[in-house]
Amino acid sequence: MSIEIAIRAVGVKVSTGSVKKTAQRILKFLNQDRAELSLALVGNREIRELNLRYRNKDEPTDVLSFPLWEKLPTGTRILGDVIISIEQAEKQARERKRTLEEELETLLIHGILHLLGYDHERSQGEAKIMREMEKKIHRALCEEGALGV
Repeated sequence: MSIEIAIRAVGVKVSTGSVKKTAQRILKFLNQDRAELSLALVGNREIRELNLRYRNKDEPTDVLSFPLWEKLPTGTRILGDVIISIEQAEKQARERKRTLEEELETLLIHGILHLLGYDHERSQGEAKIMREMEKKIHRALCEEGALGV
């Protein structure tokens, strides 16, 4: 499994090693051990531009996903890109009384599920399925962390 992280925001106060480990744990839980993922931590200006260009929404958002679903001859699957606004993550963490790491975990789970085809915007039924999957992953990561794994 390969995870590339790019930081394109000023003043990021998070360990890329920690974020990478969280992404690896999520992918492992989802049986994506042979997957490649690209993750970018950006500022509000960049994510706003992407949100406008690809979703026609002229506002910053917390996370965007761009699936690729390309399979390499080695059997590795390139899932695509997850882009997270570190500014939005910090704001949401404060509002939800969470740590930045907890908020990034939530956004990573959400973004990766989008890469795998889950989409809460298609219908209420799919939104429910995606929310349940997010909860299931959160629980698994919490249990895994509690065991010291």
